Amino acid sequence: MANNSYSGVKNSIMEANHDGDFVCTLKELRSLMELRGAEALNKIGESYGDVHGLCGRLKTSPADGLSGQPADIEKRKTVFGQNLIPPKKPKTFLQLVWEALQDVTLIILEVAAIISLGLSFYRPQDAKREDCGKAAGGAEDEHEAEAGWIEGAAILLSVICVVLVTAFNDWSKEKQFRGLQSRIEQEQKFTVVRGGQVIQIPVAEIVVGDVAQIKYGDLLPADGLLIQGNDLKIDESSLTGESDHVKKTQEKDLMLLSGTHVMEGSGKMVVTAVGVNSQTGIIFTLLGAAEDEDDDDEDEKKKEKEEKKKQRKNKKQDGSVENRKKAKAQDGAAMEMQPLNSDEGADAEEKKKTNLPKKEKSVLQGKLTKLAVQIGKAGLVMSAITVIILVVLFVVDTFWIQNLPWVKACTPIYIQFVVKFFIIGVTVLVVAVPEGLPLAVTISLAYSVKKMMKDNNLVRHLDACETMGNATAICSDKTGTLTMNRMTVVQAFVAEKHYKKVPEPENIPASILDFLILGIAVNCAYTTKIMPPEKEGGLPRQVGNKTECALLGFSNDLKRDYQTIRNEIPEEKLHKVYTFNSARKSMSTVLKMADGSYRMFSKGASEILLKKCYKILTASGEPKVFRPRDRDDVVKKVIEPMASEGLRTICLAYRDFAVKDGEPDWDNENDILTGLTCICVVGIEDPVRPEVPDAIRKCQRAGITVRMVTGDNINTARAIASKCGILQPGDDFLCLEGKEFNRRIRNEKGEIEQERIDKIWPKLRVLARSSPTDKHTLVKGIIDSTVVEQRQVVAVTGDGTNDGPALKKADVGFAMGIAGTDVAKEASDIILTDDNFSSIVKAVMWGRNVYDSISKFLQFQLTVNVVAVIVAFTGACITQDSPLKAVQMLWVNLIMDTFASLALATEPPTEALLLRKPYGRNKPLISRTMMKNILGQGVYQLVIIFTLLFAGETMFDIDNGRNAPLRAPPSEHYTIVFNTFVLMQLFNEINARKIHGERNVFDGIFNNLIFCSIVFGTFVIQIIIVQFGGKPFSCVALSIDQWLWCTFLGFGSLLWGQVISSIPTSRLKFLKTAGHGTQKEEIPDEELEELDDMDEIDHAERELRRGQILWFRGLNRIQTQMDVVSAFQSGTSFQGALRRQASNSSQQQHDIRVVNAFRSSISLYEGLEKPESRTSIHNFMTHPEFRIEDSEPHIPLIDDTDAEDDAPTKRNSASSRNASPAPPSPASAAPPSAGPAFSPASPNQNNNAVESSNHLLPEATKVGETAMPGSPLHSLETSL
Repeated sequence: MANNSYSGVKNSIMEANHDGDFVCTLKELRSLMELRGAEALNKIGESYGDVHGLCGRLKTSPADGLSGQPADIEKRKTVFGQNLIPPKKPKTFLQLVWEALQDVTLIILEVAAIISLGLSFYRPQDAKREDCGKAAGGAEDEHEAEAGWIEGAAILLSVICVVLVTAFNDWSKEKQFRGLQSRIEQEQKFTVVRGGQVIQIPVAEIVVGDVAQIKYGDLLPADGLLIQGNDLKIDESSLTGESDHVKKTQEKDLMLLSGTHVMEGSGKMVVTAVGVNSQTGIIFTLLGAAEDEDDDDEDEKKKEKEEKKKQRKNKKQDGSVENRKKAKAQDGAAMEMQPLNSDEGADAEEKKKTNLPKKEKSVLQGKLTKLAVQIGKAGLVMSAITVIILVVLFVVDTFWIQNLPWVKACTPIYIQFVVKFFIIGVTVLVVAVPEGLPLAVTISLAYSVKKMMKDNNLVRHLDACETMGNATAICSDKTGTLTMNRMTVVQAFVAEKHYKKVPEPENIPASILDFLILGIAVNCAYTTKIMPPEKEGGLPRQVGNKTECALLGFSNDLKRDYQTIRNEIPEEKLHKVYTFNSARKSMSTVLKMADGSYRMFSKGASEILLKKCYKILTASGEPKVFRPRDRDDVVKKVIEPMASEGLRTICLAYRDFAVKDGEPDWDNENDILTGLTCICVVGIEDPVRPEVPDAIRKCQRAGITVRMVTGDNINTARAIASKCGILQPGDDFLCLEGKEFNRRIRNEKGEIEQERIDKIWPKLRVLARSSPTDKHTLVKGIIDSTVVEQRQVVAVTGDGTNDGPALKKADVGFAMGIAGTDVAKEASDIILTDDNFSSIVKAVMWGRNVYDSISKFLQFQLTVNVVAVIVAFTGACITQDSPLKAVQMLWVNLIMDTFASLALATEPPTEALLLRKPYGRNKPLISRTMMKNILGQGVYQLVIIFTLLFAGETMFDIDNGRNAPLRAPPSEHYTIVFNTFVLMQLFNEINARKIHGERNVFDGIFNNLIFCSIVFGTFVIQIIIVQFGGKPFSCVALSIDQWLWCTFLGFGSLLWGQVISSIPTSRLKFLKTAGHGTQKEEIPDEELEELDDMDEIDHAERELRRGQILWFRGLNRIQTQMDVVSAFQSGTSFQGALRRQASNSSQQQHDIRVVNAFRSSISLYEGLEKPESRTSIHNFMTHPEFRIEDSEPHIPLIDDTDAEDDAPTKRNSASSRNASPAPPSPASAAPPSAGPAFSPASPNQNNNAVESSNHLLPEATKVGETAMPGSPLHSLETSL
C-alpha cells in the first residue's frame, strides 16, 4: 500500500519536473531546520502539507526509506552534501618545526652559536695575541684559525637535529591521534531503513532523505523531522543550553537536531540536513571560518559576540525564534559533535597540549611537570654559577695575576672568551633540563595506546591510560561486562505453575499463550530482533536490547512467531508507548482494540510490577484476585529461588480499559500503571563470561577492589558476584540494595554525609537495584573519601545513558563498545571494544607499565643529569673549560632524551606488574630505591670521570688536555673522557630497565626490539663520532686499546649496579624521595580555576576561605580579558574564558545560560583528551545534562530533582528559565549576600554544586535550609 502511493507520488513528481531533480533545494531545507516548534510546523504545513509530503518531495518513503541504489545515494551526496565536516588541515611538518624551535634553551643555544660564528670570522689584525694574556696564547696556527667556525656550526647542527626529532615526534603523535579519531568514527554506526530493510551504516554514509530509527541513548548524527515517535525526549542542552529535556511529538515539535541526545523513547525520522548544512555543521563552519581568517576578523567576530551578548541581556528570552537563533549561534559554538567531526579532535587536542602543559588532570603529568620545573631551576642556578665563576676566574687571572692592562685591540678576544663561557653555561643548562620528560611521556602513552587497541581498549583520553595504573577500585556493571549479555529465558512461572525449564507450548492454556505472545511481540522495542545465525550451527544473533531478545527467544521457544504479530500491528498503530527508563523500571505499550477499548501490556522488574498486580491468570486461563499474601508466596516460592540461582526475574502483565470509562488520561502514569493482571514471571539467565573469574582474581591480587553495581535484584546480584569471585566465602562484606544504601548514607534531613559513606564503602561489594544516581553517589563518595591513607582512584564501567554521570565522575570511565550507547561512550575515557572485563585488567597492566616506563626513564635521565652537570661545573671551575664540549653535551642530551625515552618507554608490560599494590596519588615518582640507584651510579661515574680528567694523561700516557687555549685542537685526553662518559650512560641504560631493585637487569630484554636496536645504534654512532667526528665534535680518533678501556669502564656500571642492589634501601635513612603529586597548599591561586580538574583540589576546596574567593575574583577579571583574547585566537577553547566569565555575571542570570551552554558542551572536540573536560569536581553532569527523575518525589534525590509532577509548571515559569544551573568553580561560589541566592531553581540541580558549597559557605547553607526546607540550597548556582 505504502509502496503504491509512494510510486504515485514519484511519478507525479517526475512529470512535474522532467530532469528528475529533487523538489526541495538545499537552501529551503536549511532555512526550514532553523525554525523551531510551532513556526516549523506552520512552515511545513504551508510548504509541504506534512512530513509525508516532504518525504515525497525528497523521493523517499516514510515506511521503506530510500531504495539504497548507489546512483541515488551518490546523487543525494552531490546535491545535499555528505555527512561529514571536512577536517581542519593538520599542522604541517614545518609548523611543528617552528613550534619546536620555540624552546627557550634551544633559543639560547642558537643565539650563542650565532655569536660564536660571527666572532670566529672576526680577525683582529694588529694586536699581538700575547698581549691579551696566556689563555689566548698562540697555539693556534693559520689552519686552526680557519676552523674556528666549526664549533658554532656544530651547535647549530645539533640544535637542528633536536628540533627535527621533536617535530617528527609531534607529527607522528598527531598522525596517531588522527588514526585513532577516524577509528572512533568508523565504529560509529546508525540504524536506517533502506529498501524496507533495517540496516546499520556508518554515520558518514547517511544522506538527506534517509529514514533513520532513533532510540534511547543515541546521539543524533544529522538534522531531521520526526515521522513517528514513542515518548521521545531529547536533551538539546548542547545546542540551546536548556537543560530540560524536550518532548518531541508530531503535533507540537518535530525538529530533531544533530548533536542532541535521545534521553528517552524511540522513533523514526527523515533526514533533512547533513554535514556542514546541519545545525551543528553550520556552527562548526562558523568556527572554522573564525580560525582561518585573520585577526581583524576575529576582533569583528568578538565585537559581534559582545553585541549579541548585550542584546541577549536586554531582551528577556520569550522563546521567539530570533532569540533562539542567537542562542544557537552562540551556545552551539561549543557543541561537541563527535560523529561528524572527523579529525578535528586530534587537532584541538594538539592545541591543548601546547597551550596547557601544566593543566593536565593526570596524576603523572602533575608530578612530572613539578619535577621538571624543580630540575630546571636547579640547572639554571648551576649554569649561572658556572658562567659567573668562569668569568671571574678569567678576569682575575688575566688582569690581576698576569697583571695585564686592558688593550682595546684585545676586546674582541675577551668577548670571544665570554661567549665561550656563555656557551659552556648554556650546555650545563641544556643537560640539566630534562626536555626528554614530556617526550618520554608522550612516546610511552602513544605507544601504549596503540598497543592497547590490540587489547580491545580504545583510549579516548591519553591520560586515562596512565591513571588506570593507579586504580584502587573498579565499580563494574554486571550485564554484559561480567556476564555474556546473551540472555535466555530458562525458567517460567505461568498458569500458577513454576517450570524449571522452558515449558512445552501444549502445557500452557491457549488463552494465556495468546496473551503472552501478543504482549511480548508489541511490548518489546521494534528495533529488537532475533536474527538467524551468521554461520551454520551458531547461536541466533540477538539485535537490540538483550532482555527483550530473551523474551522474543522465549516466544520462539514456544513455537510462535512474534514477527507475524508485528506485521499485523506495525509500530505506527501502537496507541501509546511508555519506554523503559531508570525511574519506571518497566515498559508498557497501549493498543486500541477494535471495539474502542484499550489494552495495555507491561513488563518490568518482578518485585516492582507484582506490587501493581491485583489479579493473576490461573491454569484455566481466567484471572483471579491476587492478594498481598499471595504475592508474598510468589516472591518466596518463585522469585527468590530464581534470583538465588542468578536469574533476572521479569514479570509480564496486562490491563484492560473499558469503553464506558472513556479514554484515560495517558499522562497520569501513576493511575495508568496499577490494577494489572499478571500473565507470568520469567527467569532470564545471563551466563558469566568464562574469563571473568580469573580476571577478577588478578585484580584482587593487584590490590584492586572490584565492586558490582547493578540494577538487578539483590539475590541475582549476590549469586553472580559469588560466581565471579567478587564475594569470597568467609569474607566480611556488604551487599546492599539501592534503597538501603540511600537510607544509610543520609542524615535526618535527607542529605548525604561523607562520614556515613565512609562507614559503608570499604566493605561494600555489591550494590543491587541501584539507580544511576546511587552509582554516581558511590563513585563520588569513594573518590572524596579520606578514611584510608591513600586516596582512592576509581574506575567505572557503564553502558547505558544513565551511567553517564558516574562515568564522568570516575577517574577512568570505561564504556562498552558493543552494548554502550553513544552518550556513555561520549562520557567515557576508554571504550572496551569487546565489552569484556578482562580487557580492563589489560588496561591496568598498561597503565602501570606507563608509570614504570616513566620511572625507568627518570632513573636513567637523572643519573646523566647529575653527573653531566657536576662534571661540567667542577671541570669549568678548575680548568676554565668544560671537559664536555657544547656539541658533545648536545649529543649526550640527544641519547639520553630522545633515544632513551624511546627505548625505555616502549618496554612491553609483564604479568609481574599485577603482583604489586597500586601506587597512590601521592606516591613519589622517584622512590627511595630509585634514588639509591641514581646516587650510586652517579658516584661511580663521577669517580671514573674525575680520575680520567685529572690523572688520565698519566694512565694512558697521553698529552694533558687541561688548560688548552681558546681554539686549541681537540685532545685525546678529553676524547677519552667523553667516550667513557657516553659508554657509561649506555650500560646504565640497561641498569635503568629495573626500578624495584631486581637483580637480573637483562630479564626480557629481547622482547623489546626497539630497546636493543637503540642501544646498538647509539653505540655505532658513538664510534663514528669519536673516530670521524674531528673538530666539530672536539674528538680525536682513539686506538683499540683506549676503546677497550673505555668500554670496560662503561661495563663497570653494570657490575656496580649489582653492588648497589645488594645494599638494603631500608638501611639508607638519609635517602629522600622526589616527584610527589602537587600538594594543595602549593597551587598558585590563579591556577585554581583550571586546576579544578586536578583531583587534589577536591580537598583544597574545603580550605578555601571566603576572603580568598573574593580576592580570586579580582584576579579573574584581569585574566578573563586575557583569556577571551587568547580563546578567540586559538578558536578552540572558550571554556576557560567562560568559566571565569561566569564569576562576573551576577548582574544577569541570562549570562549564566550562555556560559552554561558553552560549558555544558565542554568542548567542540570532546572526543579526545582534553584537560578541563575530565572529572572536574563540578562537571559531573555538564555534558550532556543528565536528568534523573525518581518516581518518589519525597526523598530528595542526589540531584535534588524536584518532583516530576510540578516540573512542567516550573518549566514555563520565567524564574526556572533563567536559572539554568551553572555549577560554581571554587572561585565563583558567591558569598551569601550576592544577589537572589535562593530563588526557585530549575528542576535540574547539580549535586556537586550543592556539596561543594556546603564546604564553602556553611552559613549560606543554613540560611538556605531555613528559607526553603524542601530544597536545600536550591539555587546557589544561580547567584554566580
